[in-house]
Amino acid sequence: MATSADSSELSFYIHIPYCIKRCGYCDFNTYTPLELKDDATLADVSQGYIDLLIEEISMARAASHATIVPTIFFGGGTPSLMEPEDLGRVIAAIEKNFSLADDVEITMEANPDSLTRERLAGYRATGINRLSIGMQSAATHVLKVLDRTHNPENISKVVTWAHEVGFDQISLDLIYGTPGETLADWELSLDAALALDITHVSAYALIIENGTKLAAQVKRGDVLIPDDDETADKYLLADNKLRAAGFDWYEVSNWSKSDSPCRHNVAYWQGKNWWGAGPGAHSHIDGRRWWNVKHPTVYRERIERSASPMQEEEILSEAERNREEIMLLIRLATGLPRSVLDSSQQQVVGSYLGSGDVEPAAWSQGALVLTQQGRLIADRIVRELVV
Repeated sequence: MATSADSSELSFYIHIPYCIKRCGYCDFNTYTPLELKDDATLADVSQGYIDLLIEEISMARAASHATIVPTIFFGGGTPSLMEPEDLGRVIAAIEKNFSLADDVEITMEANPDSLTRERLAGYRATGINRLSIGMQSAATHVLKVLDRTHNPENISKVVTWAHEVGFDQISLDLIYGTPGETLADWELSLDAALALDITHVSAYALIIENGTKLAAQVKRGDVLIPDDDETADKYLLADNKLRAAGFDWYEVSNWSKSDSPCRHNVAYWQGKNWWGAGPGAHSHIDGRRWWNVKHPTVYRERIERSASPMQEEEILSEAERNREEIMLLIRLATGLPRSVLDSSQQQVVGSYLGSGDVEPAAWSQGALVLTQQGRLIADRIVRELVV
């Protein structure tokens, strides 16, 4: 039986669909100014965008019975390209239509090259209290393969400035498994991250998505994808080093110091309710899921005529919600309640108990919790449970 979310709470994801340059591995719904309009600047294509978001937030108020907003997440794209006062207007609009929780978590994704001490102070003044900084790697040749333009030395400066202006929650996003990245390169990146005063690390294996520049390079043979064993070694290295430095894993690809997990992302994994505002943003309320039109121009046209920006929706059946609950909760350190699984699924778990992939103590206490070894094959275990 799928669990139900607290209908009084509604998190917000705010999509900023702009980037100065498209990274070679990126297939997110983002656009450079020149992709949207010839000879355009960021100011040209983003003019009036905040007003569109505010209008969609008003739509959320009319469509939802929720009253409290526990988390807000500015993602993209590159939210740190937007002026602090503009993001502040979005927060103010949410607060006008709902009540912000006393301990509201407000996160902004950021490119280190777009930040100065003054801009960070401006973001902090708006109420943003958590930064998620795109570090990816400390190895310049790896950043080059990823088409990342930032100077790795700027990461340290940004973290220092962030603390100086009042940010206590700072996360670094890392990517491993880039073509040409050695185990030593990955260890360099981990050590560089852990040398900084941060509270959270996300570390994801690179996925080569069809249609990206990097996928074309792989297809031509210009670059080679690391094998699965090497990728697994990098995960184990990350988990061991992060735990030794005082970071606990709370989701397969996320580690935090005490009381510093990303509560917004945990809400996704726990199947709670959220509203995604902006082009291509996804939303979920009580088993109903929908997503907006992807292109910023179409999104603008819809909002300007007071029409819903929704492109499509689906109502999840009880069986679909149960499958998603298994897929998501199994990724968390708190685990998947044993009661969610039927007898045949519990038999599947039994084989993984014997192989050391599931924590026996947690299982005896009513939860399926993956061991470090089990996290390496989490997707395989899920496939066997939801067939």
